[in-house]
Amino acid sequence: MHNAAAVQAASSVEEAFRLMHKSLGRIVPEFELRMKAEIAFRINRLKREKNAIILGHNYMEPALYNSVPDHVGDSLGLARISARSDADIIIFCGVRFMAETAKILNPDRTVLLPAREAGCSLAASITGADVRRLKEEFPGVPVVTYVNCYADVKAETDVCCTSGNATAVARHLFAQGHRAILFLPDAYLTQNVAAEVGAKVVFPRLLGGPGADAIGPDDRVLISWKGTCEVHEQFSVEDVETVRKQFPDTVVLAHPECKREVVEKCDYSGSTSGMVKYVRDVDAPRYLLLTECSMGDNIVAENPHRELLRLCSHRCPHMNQITLEDTLDALEHNRYEIHLDPALMDRARASLDRMLTIG
Repeated sequence: MHNAAAVQAASSVEEAFRLMHKSLGRIVPEFELRMKAEIAFRINRLKREKNAIILGHNYMEPALYNSVPDHVGDSLGLARISARSDADIIIFCGVRFMAETAKILNPDRTVLLPAREAGCSLAASITGADVRRLKEEFPGVPVVTYVNCYADVKAETDVCCTSGNATAVARHLFAQGHRAILFLPDAYLTQNVAAEVGAKVVFPRLLGGPGADAIGPDDRVLISWKGTCEVHEQFSVEDVETVRKQFPDTVVLAHPECKREVVEKCDYSGSTSGMVKYVRDVDAPRYLLLTECSMGDNIVAENPHRELLRLCSHRCPHMNQITLEDTLDALEHNRYEIHLDPALMDRARASLDRMLTIG
């Protein structure tokens, strides 16, 4: 059972604190936990009164992640959950593109993001207009976009994907007979998927690349974009080699938004939920996660018998905008509500439905 479930059942602030201290006492100072426990207790009581559901991404701060979400997970898992929610209010403790996804899948429900901004460097790297220009350069080529993009991009997309199913989506389209796929916008995810499916990576003329001239008659091609995650792009081969010299028995896990040369040096690469499952299920002397820092804290809280190397200093500034205090404010004042054009949502919904169908 996830730690938050027990906290949500607490009958008093003191019980909520005791439960949070049990899992987070090594991670969050006691004085801070006392304040957080009071806020968490108020949130859990209020969400029941308002028939609200809270979805928490794996990158949320430990005090939030381990106290108030009804469901936690990665983008794909939370998208599936939001698609079948019957709550009146969905509060998405993540970043804006995730809340937009929940709104697209639940157009008649109130979807709240507990921060005014909470953006994403990947989502900001491409627009719907960019995708339309790429379609002109590569007519008839299917468009796959990483779910880490905004609604205007999803509306120009044939199929969305996440880090958890990107390879499956590419294989599905190649199996249908397509020779080329526009695979947007993460350059490193594209490289890693290409390696998995035996495809060549080509950049469009729009970005100064060779475009269609580089595609041979027998090639399998993923046409890439220039986007990167400002957290994952910071990890280097040197980081992995340094750890292996100091702790040779460390199992290193990398998110597929990391550079290809970094992923090649690691023992496992997968989505955030894939990494959580790996640490939970695969015995190793110690683990190093090349991803956002808070997730390591959350894994330690749920798996106190596992040793994670605390070498990470990369916190997502956008995920960091979502706190327990903000979540309470969102519930009390119904903010910040996600509003999208209905016609845009209809077009974007098709790409998400295809993603959920493929797996």
